[in-house]
Amino acid sequence: MDLHQLIRHSDSHWEIPMEGAMRVPAYIFADLHLVSEMDDKVREQLSNVACLPGIVKAAMGMPDAHWGYGFPIGGVAAFDPDQGGIISVGGVGYDISCGVRTLLTGMKRSDMEPFLETVIDRLFQTVPSGVGSEGKIRLSPEKLDDVLLGGAVWAVEMGYGLPEDLAHIEENGRLPGADPSCVSATAKKRQYRQVGTLGSGNHYLEIQYVEEIFHRPSAEALGIDTDDVVIAIHCGSRALGHQIGTDYIQILGRASQKYNIPIRERELVCAPIDSQEGRRYYRAMACGVNCALANRQVICHLVRQIFHEIMPSAVIRTLYDVSHNTCKIEDHDVNGRTKRLYVHRKGATRAFGPGRSELPEAFREVGQPVLIGGTMGTCSYIMIGRKSGEELAWGSACHGAGRAMSRRAALRRWKGRKVIAELRHRGILIRAASYRGAAEEAPDAYKDVTRVVDSTHNAGLARKVALLRPMACIKG
Repeated sequence: MDLHQLIRHSDSHWEIPMEGAMRVPAYIFADLHLVSEMDDKVREQLSNVACLPGIVKAAMGMPDAHWGYGFPIGGVAAFDPDQGGIISVGGVGYDISCGVRTLLTGMKRSDMEPFLETVIDRLFQTVPSGVGSEGKIRLSPEKLDDVLLGGAVWAVEMGYGLPEDLAHIEENGRLPGADPSCVSATAKKRQYRQVGTLGSGNHYLEIQYVEEIFHRPSAEALGIDTDDVVIAIHCGSRALGHQIGTDYIQILGRASQKYNIPIRERELVCAPIDSQEGRRYYRAMACGVNCALANRQVICHLVRQIFHEIMPSAVIRTLYDVSHNTCKIEDHDVNGRTKRLYVHRKGATRAFGPGRSELPEAFREVGQPVLIGGTMGTCSYIMIGRKSGEELAWGSACHGAGRAMSRRAALRRWKGRKVIAELRHRGILIRAASYRGAAEEAPDAYKDVTRVVDSTHNAGLARKVALLRPMACIKG
């Protein structure tokens, strides 16, 4: 990215000044290296987002930002319905509510190591992964509607998990406002055998250990310590979420014309929040969120079963579950007044600071856990939300390392079999649905997650709490 086109506010805060049809400026939260390496398409897309009706304060890019459809991945924008604000498929993405759940095990690294290969093999056999993967749960259209309305609450009621899981999931496991009648029959048909499956791409199920603690008071509040074994589940709403996006790109495309909203990129099509089309998309998107929450809840249940089968002393508890690709209705301070905004986070994580009523009581005094996925060969992080992040970016943070290379380029450079062998040589066990998927997910195809997290920390968006190293990973 051309730095001459940016205003530098601090080492980790840059501004794209208003020009042309931009209604607000755009902010990028990243260090000099990350900003320099970003494609100019990120600047272009943020500038386009800044032109949308009803946008408040700025269009924002997180440190892991890279080119996406409409919004950049790592993009954040809030819209005010009282000012003609819009809702956009491009601001949510196709994998609705793709997110991470981190589980505590009560085990130390030394406890896990003798059982690691057995556990990862059993998990690989039990949790379906890969393109088009299907699980054992079969749902009629009526039962699927229960999932879309109930989310993780439905899963727990059906026996997939524990009631105490729900308090440690965003929205307590169920996003209000869902309406299955706003989801097409095609989307439902694609999903009826996919609840409890990982899918493909960058989705994973990973056994990790805590290598380093950076802020002990926060770590103690979260219940983690050095050498603790944790499990990360990263997946989303599978085919249903993708089909909702596909369907509503068409619907909102017509709405953009109907309401005379200038569109600078096809995937930025949108509708006023208070329009019929806007309301229907929000209700369909909420169904996608609930589908993803149910999906991760069922996988959590399967993980519990395997751990208890092999290591009966393990106590699997949900630390927290966060979503990346959402539009949420939230109250925020705007020029000294509390306003209800529609906050789009695409490849970005909610990161509320202390005191927010949306947080579980256990975390209300310290802030929201923010779960940052890295790569299967490097590391991941746990952060915690800060009040300053609410002031800067609507309580938002990065979501992962962010790709530095396209999947096609990764396939030209690496062979999946060799990637898996090299990681095993380093002590990291990989189980992949395909060698192609392993090559696409080669660690060097991603940005440096440590640099991304440090930028997030230094910008004041969230506080760095712990570094997690992979022990074994299932990749779709």
